[in-house]
Amino acid sequence: MLGGRLERAAVRGQTKITGAALGPYQSAVVRIGFSFTWLLFLLREWPHRQVLYGPDSPWAAHMARQLIEGNGAFTALMWSDSQAWFEAVYVVAVLSSALLLLGWRTRTMSVLFMVGVLSLQNRNIFVGDGGDNIIHLMSIYLVLTRCGQVWSLDARRAARRRQRPSSPISPASHVPSHAYGTSAPPAPPSNTSPPEIIRTPGLFGSDSTGVVLWTLLGTTLAVITALGELSGGWALIFWGLWAIHAAWWAVCRYAPGEPRAVMDALANLAHNATLVVIMGQVCLIYATAGWYKIQGTRWQDGTAVHYPLNLDYFSPWPGLTDVLASNGTMVMVLSYGTVFVQVAFPFALLNRRAKNTLLVVMMLEHVGIAVVLGLPFLSLAMIAADSVFLPTIFLCWLGSTLRRGRERLLRRPADKPERDAGQRAARTLVG
Repeated sequence: MLGGRLERAAVRGQTKITGAALGPYQSAVVRIGFSFTWLLFLLREWPHRQVLYGPDSPWAAHMARQLIEGNGAFTALMWSDSQAWFEAVYVVAVLSSALLLLGWRTRTMSVLFMVGVLSLQNRNIFVGDGGDNIIHLMSIYLVLTRCGQVWSLDARRAARRRQRPSSPISPASHVPSHAYGTSAPPAPPSNTSPPEIIRTPGLFGSDSTGVVLWTLLGTTLAVITALGELSGGWALIFWGLWAIHAAWWAVCRYAPGEPRAVMDALANLAHNATLVVIMGQVCLIYATAGWYKIQGTRWQDGTAVHYPLNLDYFSPWPGLTDVLASNGTMVMVLSYGTVFVQVAFPFALLNRRAKNTLLVVMMLEHVGIAVVLGLPFLSLAMIAADSVFLPTIFLCWLGSTLRRGRERLLRRPADKPERDAGQRAARTLVG
């Protein structure tokens, strides 16, 4: 009896973690948040890019190369010292961030996004802060997630493909796995024959853009590997990603049955495990920050916030910081409140209401840090990381609200007279 219950529980657990990519809205928000943050940073630093990461940087190329040889970090900027190569890498970083934000070819753009983040940040590690560190980590995690299931151009393209009656790919193979909740896609009726391997017309099938894109990336990767610019570990990582995407395309194209189901299960498992890692990373950040603050005497006596408020570097609004710094009660509340929220948040995950309350408080705190201390990118990065804990019902409401607002904004002006005429006719009939 007990053995049967354990077996059923194990089956339910396996179905839950492999049958669907959980948290589709949360992963989409994380994708949008971090790509938006990095894109804003790159655009803001465009006039200063040469000094930060380019040939004019005080951290010269030979010093960066010596450091990278010691720690094994990856950066494409070390492949050439030319100005044209630096500009190309920076532009690719900007474009990949923008396209990942829109959700166009998210699998490809997530890899290019990671390449852009690592290339620039590892070129000069001395200009980063806590926000850069969290972007650094999340750019790696996003590669392993299915972050384009909703709120993306990929999701819209998949929906349009499902609506085409002559679609060469079976509808079940393109419905996002989260549409079935925690269960697997419905099986075909028993009176139907086994699924036929349907090949689409044309040289590349229905996804010529993806095939061409990954062919170009594979060719570039082969040239870089032949030139010896990639170390063994990074070559294994990038070739592994390329091979996985090639296998995914081949299975979807030639074997949409059981092999596709197996690859979907593996992708869901990787996605769900990565979401757990992201959540653990956020909890680790707050827990270590909170417990480290507890050990400081300035945080213990409630005066820690007073000191950054009196630094010119962290005073974009001197009048505002002067008002806050001169109020001892406010300084004490902010100091103790910061420590309490950071220490309590990992434990608040055990209660939904407590978690949501502290989540709102932390996001408001980050907004305050962005405005008062002038650290917008650190705050945006942390808000994007916190978004992984947002409740699904709130994200669905937010998505529907934004969709209605977009429809009203894009509504044709000619629709208004027709609507007014219809309302007048209705009032006449009622009267």
